[in-house]
Amino acid sequence: MVHFYELATMDAAQRRRLLRRAELRIEEVTERVRPIVEEVRARGDAAVLEYTARFDGVQLSAERLRVRAEEIERAHRQLDGRVRVALEQAVRNVKVFHQRQLPQEQWYTQVMPGVMAGELVTPISSVGLYVPRGKGAFPSVMYMLAAPASIAGVPRIVVCTPPGPDGEIDAASLVAADLCGVHEIYRVGGAQAIAALAYGTETIPRVHKITGPGSGYVAAAKRLLYGVVDVGLPAGPSEAILLADDSADPELVARDLLIEAEHGPDSSSLLVTPARSLAEAVSQLLPTKIAALPEWRRAFCRAVLEEEKGTGGIILTRTMDEAVDFVNEYAPEHLEVQVREPFALLTHLRNAGEILIGPATPICLGNYCIGTNAILPTGGFAHTFSATSVHDFLKRTGVAYVTATGYRALEETTRTLAEFEGFPAHAAAVNERPLSTWPEAGE
Repeated sequence: MVHFYELATMDAAQRRRLLRRAELRIEEVTERVRPIVEEVRARGDAAVLEYTARFDGVQLSAERLRVRAEEIERAHRQLDGRVRVALEQAVRNVKVFHQRQLPQEQWYTQVMPGVMAGELVTPISSVGLYVPRGKGAFPSVMYMLAAPASIAGVPRIVVCTPPGPDGEIDAASLVAADLCGVHEIYRVGGAQAIAALAYGTETIPRVHKITGPGSGYVAAAKRLLYGVVDVGLPAGPSEAILLADDSADPELVARDLLIEAEHGPDSSSLLVTPARSLAEAVSQLLPTKIAALPEWRRAFCRAVLEEEKGTGGIILTRTMDEAVDFVNEYAPEHLEVQVREPFALLTHLRNAGEILIGPATPICLGNYCIGTNAILPTGGFAHTFSATSVHDFLKRTGVAYVTATGYRALEETTRTLAEFEGFPAHAAAVNERPLSTWPEAGE
């Protein structure tokens, strides 16, 4: 049976469990991850290679950690032509969207006569992108991370991604990385990859920021390394809400509920609706659609939507306002909206990593090729974090210029506030400055 809840009658424990979902369970693995992080910090490449052998079943040498240029050239030759065409269109759309996000490199405003203030926007000098693998490969994650980093002008873009059973990186991911201008690729995954990027090893130089989704082990490593390196947005297990009314097609809603559910047993996928007829129709359709999936994806969907610990299912609300309130409280990674007047509802939807509107905009389109970024905050962090963008790879530096006239206008204010806050050196610094030698530029 697919989980079926009526919001008005849910007890506090049920509601709390749905709101917490899998992202916040990473505390359970933190102590298992801590020694991995410490070993990589202490022993560098040796620890990375040992954990790669233990967790990925692949024996590597330090010389094989970095992907060579000839491997990327070979990937271009080997990649299936249909996949290449799909990748090229998807990368093109993602680049077009993210190019529009670029801010002015610098701007200034006159705060008052003789006082200019502005910003200088520059790229982060090095970033580490984590691209997970699982049982398959995720070239879409590669270009969702690498395209905005490249457009931002990051001079050193590093990728860590787990090797396959043969010790290789799949051709599609290598081609996607090359299409986006990645500079370095290392065949290492899990917590050991995050630690290597944060601390650096003999082969993998450290970076200043790490971003990208991953398992609970990856998420736990990021939390442990907060303060050592910028660990980017919280991107954990997949989650989605479909917000729908009685105008929605149950067949499409049932299909779309499985998009994020098939990612893994710790995913979350919810239909939230005030329409009982829709809720009941979808509930009847889901078991057949789940049964039609390949066995291991079927197992994931059942774990999410049917099993006791699953955090997916159907939530019936009394009104659309109540449904919207729940969505805003949940703050989903993906929000798909199938209602009569979606743009009228849009202004009321405040917390979501992305909002996909209408029956022709399923989550899978956003995951691959619309152009918007699919690396999104999970675990409720859409309350405060935004989707991955060019801005994640840029930093802003305040710039100011004051002329003699501007200085005279600010001198007494500075002295007064410095004395009030008890900073005599601050106050002394504005006394007896040789203003006669200063330019009056810009006046």
